[in-house]
Amino acid sequence: MTRHVLAKVDDFADREVRRIEAGGKPLCVAKVDGRFFALIDRCPHGGAPLSGGRLTGTVESDGPGDYRLCRRDEMLKCPWHGWEFDLATGQSWSDPKATRTRALSPEAMQGAEVVKGPYVAETIPVEIDGTYLVVDLP
Repeated sequence: MTRHVLAKVDDFADREVRRIEAGGKPLCVAKVDGRFFALIDRCPHGGAPLSGGRLTGTVESDGPGDYRLCRRDEMLKCPWHGWEFDLATGQSWSDPKATRTRALSPEAMQGAEVVKGPYVAETIPVEIDGTYLVVDLP
């Protein structure tokens, strides 16, 4: 493993997403609430640079008309097709092509659990070493 310095910690604004090259690999690095995350800067679905995406959250609901934004800025939305990836795990949680509005019969129904999407973005552990942000790459 080779240690690579990415940037000074203080050079990152909160909620910033930036592309940084390290060891010949393009990384998408994000800072959210003082925590740093890194993903390989390539969407596993269509190859888009994830660093061109935007931070978003998830929405939870206990029923019709009750919506709450949760996990604010912990998801990264791909700029090309809207796939959303968890910054901490790289897991996708939805398939925009499969998300459609559909008519439902007017009857009481049980809620459905969230289903993981088929893609996972590759994550890279990030460390703070003194005043620098670093990663270890093979």
